[in-house]
Amino acid sequence: MDIIHSIIFGIVQGLTEFLPISSSGHLVILHNLLGFNLIDNLAFDVSLHLGTLMALLIFFWQDMKRFSLAFFRSFKNWNLKEDINQRLAWFIVFGCIPAFIVGFLMEEKIMIFRTVASVAIMLIGAGILLLIFEKLSKKINDLSKLDWLDVLIIGLAQSFAIFPGVSRSGITIIAGLGQKLKREEAARFSFLLSIPVIAGAGIKKIYDLIVEGIVLDEVFLYVLGFFSALAAGYFCIKYFLKFLQSHSLNIFAFYRIVLGVVIILYFII
Repeated sequence: MDIIHSIIFGIVQGLTEFLPISSSGHLVILHNLLGFNLIDNLAFDVSLHLGTLMALLIFFWQDMKRFSLAFFRSFKNWNLKEDINQRLAWFIVFGCIPAFIVGFLMEEKIMIFRTVASVAIMLIGAGILLLIFEKLSKKINDLSKLDWLDVLIIGLAQSFAIFPGVSRSGITIIAGLGQKLKREEAARFSFLLSIPVIAGAGIKKIYDLIVEGIVLDEVFLYVLGFFSALAAGYFCIKYFLKFLQSHSLNIFAFYRIVLGVVIILYFII
């Protein structure tokens, strides 16, 4: 790996983690194009995940501070019905449970799906779903209208993001639209819901890295990847949320479908 590869992977991770087009799917494609596999470089994988996590924490710092205070306040004064911050804090915790369970049980088994064929199928399938829900959903509610069933459905949807090509943000935004959330609100809740999941995955990868032994012979490239992912991720979150205020998700759905077809034609046929 060199400087160019480090920057490319960082930017791709930062953009595709938050756009509904699948970060893991694009990284599998990059592996096949460039011959570099993140699975074989755990330290670099960790640096990219920490970069996107930091982008989330910086962008949503005020929200996370408010929700954290409300979460701990709820143990002293349980008031989820009237206190929206308490309610959303617990929704985030509750909504992450399915992803943690599925990730724990299927982490090793899912490796067989890290193929270009699987990625292509998932890209096309979720792209079609995105078109359908963009067309049919009512998109009338904000986060204050969420209930426990809505969050359970969105959380269950998030657990399917373990399959490369699905897109964690994509599938949770689809589920949010299905629960009548406005586009921007669905994306915002998707991003908030991703913070514990990305943090949990990062902690697991750091543990694996410690167990395997940390080799810092390319530390400069890891740092470069971290900041590339952070910068790309932060600006992606900012402008994607603005974009959704006045635009549909169709462009991302069509991109997924076209990319899936191109992958089949280029890599498989």
